[in-house]
Amino acid sequence: MEAIRHVPVLTDEIIDILSLSDDIKLVVDATVGLGGHAYALLSTFPDIKLLGLDQDERALAIASEKLKPFGERALLVKSNFRFIGDVVKNSFRSVAVDAILFDLGVSSLQLDDDERGFSFNKPGPIDMRMDREAELTAFDIVNYYNTKELSDIFYKYGEERYSRQIAKAIIRYREQKGLITSTAELVEIIRGALPAKIQRQMGKHPARRIFQALRIVVNDELGALENGLKNSLGCLRSGGHLIVISYHSLEDRIVKHSFKDWEKEGIGKMFSKKPILPKREEIEGNPRSRSAKLRVLIKS
Repeated sequence: MEAIRHVPVLTDEIIDILSLSDDIKLVVDATVGLGGHAYALLSTFPDIKLLGLDQDERALAIASEKLKPFGERALLVKSNFRFIGDVVKNSFRSVAVDAILFDLGVSSLQLDDDERGFSFNKPGPIDMRMDREAELTAFDIVNYYNTKELSDIFYKYGEERYSRQIAKAIIRYREQKGLITSTAELVEIIRGALPAKIQRQMGKHPARRIFQALRIVVNDELGALENGLKNSLGCLRSGGHLIVISYHSLEDRIVKHSFKDWEKEGIGKMFSKKPILPKREEIEGNPRSRSAKLRVLIKS
């Protein structure tokens, strides 16, 4: 199996939080990815069994190899975490698990693979599917949605101020040159839609928000997150931890409001009012951790 650099985020903080619990036996890693968090948890807590979910077959294959030393203590299942309730029931005799971890967003494996089309820094097909068996791709959206549909997606899911200008530029390009087939092409269209002064003011890559918006829609990430969080509640025992790492405001808003609502309803209590952030040392060693926010709900 190929060696892929993968640094799990906020691992020490997660372990510290779970170490406060008296008895941890069953843990669900709802976004097992390449197995970084799972490996750390299985190594730290020698008595746990871990169920890992992911919808990316290649990630699961790599995680399976990484977690081989733990034998039957690690069970991996291909599934979207929105179905976590059914997967837990089918995998564990008990549905009352001790902790559930969500590490949201796109993985290093997906970002670094040109053929997946997730990165605005790498030329490749406009795909962005986390589950390669899914039907909808970013290519379909970019090439067949109209101006209003594109503009709405860019504004709602990318929080892009210049959503309409970029949507118009995409339509204009399609009318003049035909289908948009590569991420490099799409990046150039986005750059061409924005004056240089605006691009300088952005501070970050001008295509970043557009790629985020497309990825979220292709994978229904926010809908899956809402479903996954709600379904997780039914899987947790009293005193169990629901741990979520988010990377942008749209995800974090859903997690924050869900946890606040559940605390008001007496369903659980937040571990801390403010999110836990990576330390400076972690950010220096892993720049992708910079935007991470960790929130924890302890079920009543």
